[in-house]
Amino acid sequence: MTDLRRDAPTPGPAAVHAAYAAAYESLTFPLVTRARQELSITLAAQPVFDLTTGLPMSRRIRRCVRHAGGEAALAGGRGTLEPMDLKRIDLQTLKHGLDLLRLQPGDSGIVPAFWRTIASSGGRFALLCAELQHGAAPGALLIEVMGGLEQAPAEAIADAVSHFETAALGAVLHVAPDPGSVRRLVGVRARCLALDFAGVAHEAGRDWPEAAALIGAGRDVCDHLLLLNLRPERAREARAAGATHAVFAGLDPLRV
Repeated sequence: MTDLRRDAPTPGPAAVHAAYAAAYESLTFPLVTRARQELSITLAAQPVFDLTTGLPMSRRIRRCVRHAGGEAALAGGRGTLEPMDLKRIDLQTLKHGLDLLRLQPGDSGIVPAFWRTIASSGGRFALLCAELQHGAAPGALLIEVMGGLEQAPAEAIADAVSHFETAALGAVLHVAPDPGSVRRLVGVRARCLALDFAGVAHEAGRDWPEAAALIGAGRDVCDHLLLLNLRPERAREARAAGATHAVFAGLDPLRV
């Protein structure tokens, strides 16, 4: 993912370990929905590693929405949240996320947005991203589209993300870690594909062939593949299977 690259000296193993083990910089802000529900939204800036060099070369904003049912309920449109609530969450995430990333020339960062916001904006969200980025963030900005892509027609996804195909903007498609969900995106032009490995068995050697096949399916769809919550000890195997970037899981055992 060339837009994510940042020039930096090659660190030693201790420096790389410290980069993914360090606490993430974060911020929390409140939001009241149209139904007068109070939400608490936390954004954390995670380092994104290039699996070829082992360098942290970008940052990704991880979003946590505290609400009955969690962010999965929000993304699926269930409960009492309205589409306008999702848009307001995304707008505030974009503004606060850019403040948290503090992009400089040559930097890049990833900020999440719900598929509903992207699909219904007709390109207006991309224009807003470009406007805010031009004034305060000179680096490259990628929007991680999540929540509902598995149900959306591939043609609709391709049309929506085409608005982000600029030198300073791009789209990352966050899709369920399932080969069928991944393969249906063949032909959709996006800067990167993101797969969350938190729910993918990949710690034990016996689990790795299936995980590697999923990575291979992702690379068949997109030249750049970002693995989220990858166990750091699997970085070399993930790279060999075709993954290009990773946000590493913590060092404690995963419980999913």
